[in-house]
Amino acid sequence: MITVTDSAASKVKELLEEEDNSEMALRVAVRPGGCSGYSYEMFFDADSMDDDKTTEIGGVRVILDSASAELLVGATLDYKDGLTDAGFKIDNPNAQSSCGCGKSFC
Repeated sequence: MITVTDSAASKVKELLEEEDNSEMALRVAVRPGGCSGYSYEMFFDADSMDDDKTTEIGGVRVILDSASAELLVGATLDYKDGLTDAGFKIDNPNAQSSCGCGKSFC
């Protein structure tokens, strides 16, 4: 499963509270596409499938589909706030290379 830093969990928790739906969880996925082959996708989701991997980290429920879970083993989701490099970032040791924007990898 993916690791979620305290900073990322705190921000996700804050955003989920704004959604005002206790059924919502953070879904992290890997999809074909992007300039390097695969791209990361994150969104709030209230639905889950039988083969989804679910964990609770820092009070936040995180869902990954089984195919994405394989590509994200050992990965870390972090959040930084500031003037530069603000936002969510996934550090994935399985990525052989990534594009300049950091949103896609192969």
